[in-house]
Amino acid sequence: MHVSLFLCNFAPQKCENTIYIMADIYSIVTSQQLSYEQKVVALAHAAEDTLSVIPMPERTRFFFEKGAICNLNEGNAPYRPRYIMPDYEKAVRNGVKFLELDPPQDFDELLTFLQVLYRHVPSITTYPVYLGDLDKLIEPFITDLSDEVVKRKLRNFFIYLDRTITDSFCHANLGPEATRAGRLILDVDRELEQAVPNLTLKYDPAVTPDDFAEQAIYTSLCVANPAICNDPLNAKTYDRYGISSCYNILPIAGGSYTLTRLVLPRLAALTESKEEFLTRLLPEAMQCMADYISARIRFIVEKSGFFESHFLVKEGLVERDRFVAMFGLVGLAEAANKFAPEGKKYGSDAEADEVAEQIMDAITAFVNAYECPYCEIANHRLLLHAQVGIDTDFGITSGIRIPIGDEPESIYDHLRHSSRFHRYIPTGCSDILPFDITGKQNPAAILDIIKGAFSLGQKYIAFYASDSDLVRITGYLVKRSEIEKWNKGQTVLQNTTQLGAPTYASAHLANRKVRGV
Repeated sequence: MHVSLFLCNFAPQKCENTIYIMADIYSIVTSQQLSYEQKVVALAHAAEDTLSVIPMPERTRFFFEKGAICNLNEGNAPYRPRYIMPDYEKAVRNGVKFLELDPPQDFDELLTFLQVLYRHVPSITTYPVYLGDLDKLIEPFITDLSDEVVKRKLRNFFIYLDRTITDSFCHANLGPEATRAGRLILDVDRELEQAVPNLTLKYDPAVTPDDFAEQAIYTSLCVANPAICNDPLNAKTYDRYGISSCYNILPIAGGSYTLTRLVLPRLAALTESKEEFLTRLLPEAMQCMADYISARIRFIVEKSGFFESHFLVKEGLVERDRFVAMFGLVGLAEAANKFAPEGKKYGSDAEADEVAEQIMDAITAFVNAYECPYCEIANHRLLLHAQVGIDTDFGITSGIRIPIGDEPESIYDHLRHSSRFHRYIPTGCSDILPFDITGKQNPAAILDIIKGAFSLGQKYIAFYASDSDLVRITGYLVKRSEIEKWNKGQTVLQNTTQLGAPTYASAHLANRKVRGV
């Protein structure tokens, strides 16, 4: 059994009554590919999955066994929310009593403060998935320091993050305002070429200067970081939002209890009839999945003790009523293609796109009607998420994206299509666009493309250059050079390399359509 299957939140789904046999535990303990810390995390997941505390009705179990519903290895006894978005600005302003941290008074104290706090922020990965609006946290503390001094300290800080948070689902945000700190962060990120942290620039054409956006784009063409987020559009989802993990749009001082996903192609495989799929199978599977999500939430809130005991809650850095539930979906393209007229493809043909809209309309109607417990900030509704996929998704395209190989010739047609489906998704969806190396010479042209796409309703775009060592797998970053090491059986530092290596091959990511400007 391949040991990477035990590593992280994107491991293959397991039926809820799975009991790890001794051979499975032994394979983790004796692995020569896993680091010590990776073994500890894998063993913790294995221990949790020996329990079974979430109700699993027979029909729900059926959909799990068919792979149509997947809990993304959240564990059978959830004892913390999946994604946690602390209010770091409040922490810096007030200090953190539990950690005996006073409010920082200078830049060195701030960086130490953040390093300590990050170490104690839980998530499904055991690492923090959100590091805050990093430029805003830093800006007040560098007014009296030279650029070179700030960059030297930032280099050390970013090296610390990359070497201790060994998981590129860790995410920090910049913008939408241009700041000196933001510019220096981009400089350092480009110099270091690291997978952690994942970065997003919140872009608002009315606020973000073109030269700052172009610097971010140029940096991304060098190191696949940062991605660009449509700030005015995503800001409508909550009063205050941040981007975590791959590209999850979640409320600051809250987060998401859970992310369970509907695997549309596997559900579609249970029938040959579009009518049966839309009128019977899809509603039944969604009801089972929503009830399962509600049961997980009730256990976290009512049984786990997290919201009664954790210092983040006690000190007001997260609030229980600011958590949502993410209703994930994956493989819209393959499901639409199955029920479209023969030869018609999602992303290219109107007939397939119309089927996709019928599917999305049905899903949207369901989540807007289902009442979910303890989700006050979302009006007790489930929120849709275009899930990126996992390393065992063979022939299943991430979220609502167009399959690799089916991309339209025109980048403008591609983005018009994406915008049509991004409108359904409030908690995260994206497209990934590789550019040829000439893109580095003209970031202004790429910014014009982004402005046009955002004006149509595109919510999030990530890109990289075709010659970059760092690439985006589905939303997270991995180095191609590290993939080669893992494939040769060597130990690697980043958990996400072990997830990205099989996905890079099986999803044919090297064949993404490369765009020119």
